[in-house]
Amino acid sequence: MIITGKKFSKPEMSRVINGDVVLDAEEEKPEKIRLDHMMTGIYKSYNRSTLQKFIENGYVTVDGEIVTKPNSKFLEGVKIELKVPEELKNADVKPEIIYEDENVMVVNKPAGLLSEAKGEYCPERTLADFGLIAHRLDRDTSGVMILAKNEEVQKFLKKQFQNRTVHKTYYAVVEGRPKLDAARIDLPMARDLKRPTTFRVDAGGKEAETFYKVLKTDDKHSLVELKPTSGRTHQLRVHMKYLGHPIMGDKVYGGEKADRLYLHAGKLEITLPGGIRKVFEVPAPKEFENVF
Repeated sequence: MIITGKKFSKPEMSRVINGDVVLDAEEEKPEKIRLDHMMTGIYKSYNRSTLQKFIENGYVTVDGEIVTKPNSKFLEGVKIELKVPEELKNADVKPEIIYEDENVMVVNKPAGLLSEAKGEYCPERTLADFGLIAHRLDRDTSGVMILAKNEEVQKFLKKQFQNRTVHKTYYAVVEGRPKLDAARIDLPMARDLKRPTTFRVDAGGKEAETFYKVLKTDDKHSLVELKPTSGRTHQLRVHMKYLGHPIMGDKVYGGEKADRLYLHAGKLEITLPGGIRKVFEVPAPKEFENVF
């Protein structure tokens, strides 16, 4: 039996298969690059995290079009422009000053004002624009904060917070009515790895202690006084959530929807430079009473 090869209708194709002719390799298409990666090579004075914020806030255009997603991809050669507004958001916000001397300023921080910027650039005014930060309140928490006027005083104040010689009292409106009118909450806390910006009660976490007392209630809501002896991030919000009574307006920990977070730093007892022990107090806002 004689087996013959299949004849090709196109002679040039048979020569390719036989190896006599080599076809040119297909030209590689240029690879697109993430916008935030491209910008790190152009705007070297900012880190990538800051550039991502610029993009998300709408400060970046590509070929004249605003792009708000840092992971958007483009070919090299596009025209990228960064336009950061000179005027800060809420530039007219000024916290109420309740005490001031040559060393410190004590203010009533309004809800919505950041204590200090996160990262190297912040497009809004913060409390740190008025003095040196010695402690923090969450953005949505209002109330008493003390600022230092120089680094030496800042260290002096910070040490007191670290050593827990500062006494703090908060007021909060929570959902429902706690079973006990007053109690001590001793529940350790740790970062929630599923949501890294939040915290949860965790037996393996750091110790966290809060004393609470119910001041007023209609069973649907309760006005409570909270006294933390430790200063864990989100401590009061996490503890009340764990008890089944989240703080009203707490978007992170499941509180009832409201016009603000109903948490207020009402009292701060601290030693000022020179050894003078002082108590600064700002009553809870009227909206706390209006809930009832």
